[in-house]
Amino acid sequence: MRREKTQVVIVGGGPNGVTAAHYMGLYGVQCVVLELAEGILPYPRAVGMDDEALRVLQGIDIADRAVRDMICDVPLRYYNARGVCFAEVKPTVAQYGWPMRNIFMQQLLEETLRDALPRHPHVELRQGHEMLELTQDEQGVTLRVKGSNGEVYELQADYLIGADGGRSCVRKQLGIELKGLTHPRKWVVIDTRNDSLDAPFTALRADPERPFVCIYLPYQQRRWEFMLLEGENEETMCEEGNIRKLIRGHIGDAVDELEIVRIRAYTHNSRVAGRFVDGRAVLIGDAAHISPPWAGQGLNSGLRDVVNVCWKIAAIVKGKASVQILESYDLERRGHATDLIALADNMGAVLGLTNPLMAGVRDWLFQAVNSVDNLRSHLLEFKFKPKATITKGLVFHERAELREDDLVGQLFIQPDVETADGQRTRLDNVLGHSYAILGYRVNPLEGLSEQSRDYWAKWDTRFIQVNRSRSGPCRSQPLQAEGVISIEDVQNRLGNWFSNVRDCVVVVRPDRFIAAITTPERLDSVLRKLQEQLS
Repeated sequence: MRREKTQVVIVGGGPNGVTAAHYMGLYGVQCVVLELAEGILPYPRAVGMDDEALRVLQGIDIADRAVRDMICDVPLRYYNARGVCFAEVKPTVAQYGWPMRNIFMQQLLEETLRDALPRHPHVELRQGHEMLELTQDEQGVTLRVKGSNGEVYELQADYLIGADGGRSCVRKQLGIELKGLTHPRKWVVIDTRNDSLDAPFTALRADPERPFVCIYLPYQQRRWEFMLLEGENEETMCEEGNIRKLIRGHIGDAVDELEIVRIRAYTHNSRVAGRFVDGRAVLIGDAAHISPPWAGQGLNSGLRDVVNVCWKIAAIVKGKASVQILESYDLERRGHATDLIALADNMGAVLGLTNPLMAGVRDWLFQAVNSVDNLRSHLLEFKFKPKATITKGLVFHERAELREDDLVGQLFIQPDVETADGQRTRLDNVLGHSYAILGYRVNPLEGLSEQSRDYWAKWDTRFIQVNRSRSGPCRSQPLQAEGVISIEDVQNRLGNWFSNVRDCVVVVRPDRFIAAITTPERLDSVLRKLQEQLS
């Protein structure tokens, strides 16, 4: 049997798997992606992307390309049985540098991701290759693979990323249970082309007679989702004539112009794997956690997995960090992924009420919420979405007891900044691809021991001084600190952020989470604590 060796093997060539491959390429890690399908499915599956996920794509220089096929800042509306909007989510803030609610089509994103993959010469996507068997020991993982030509070969790797979806063969080979529940009602999903309906938003129609969803998609396409009621036959309801009848009830004769791309009935699951890490293998995306679609967070959660685990695997492979840091992936990601599934369950429960009395109570409650300014703002800005927060893992909290206002373990903001040569750009483009240490109006290098400087240089850490906008003597002479990158806070958002935390130095991880907040005097000690976690 032919034998090959690589550093990382990724099973699954969907958006999560290929994004992970990009990150491996970014970090200079040799990688092979095994994908059973020969090509990209020609219809959308995931259709919603948030600001955090776009920031993940920004890290591999894909976001600006992907956004060209997206509709940004799309409102989400709940309608009652009378067709009255009783709740709306319409976020306008861009805390992380991107719009919060964006609609896309998965096949276009996959095409964008794959088209850019050849820029990494040590990353290979193998389509039509199937993992047959997986074994592992302390030295690595070994896969038996059937190639597209039917040849069976052996592939050895230091680490394995399972990105092969809800029916994950990797998870099954590892003997990991997928715990949770299956929802009793199925939904029929219909994708259509040639759409002319003037409804540029996502509509959750909470009609107790038959709840349904109507999603505005790019390029004159639209998605419809109808709940199957108790006693209805799935095959009968999925016949095109019955589907057109359902849609006709909402758009009239315009349904005759629609081209139906696909019809499929789905069972919704809310499940989480018993563990995300097993030796040298990790699970990401639907292989690790499956969510109903109502919060639009399935793919987004998978991309959060990618950015959390890839820098850790790369650091281990490159000899920068201990193998023990891989365990932090489960510790840091499980809680947030589970919280988002709970959010989707709750949103689905609100949408799926078929009891008219309970639906009436729901509508009344949302109307009451809508009449209170701060509650309405909470709903409009999607603030009820659980925030990713790392309380235990590769972060250092200086306070013994965590407070609600402690921002350590949360995503760092991403405003626009201006570089010393006058270029305006998003902050992450300055932070680089590894750790970054920012000082607000202070040089974060000053006072650091030689040992700290040497250690963090191994990580290609960037030291950055943030200055107020236009704080130099003239436009052509911005303030520049010695030995660090100097930037100007052109939106004054960094100044406000540092003012709120009352410290002037922040340590940002490669995945943009805050590892520590401190002062120049305490920075050396804090960096030693972080070094201990990584070693």
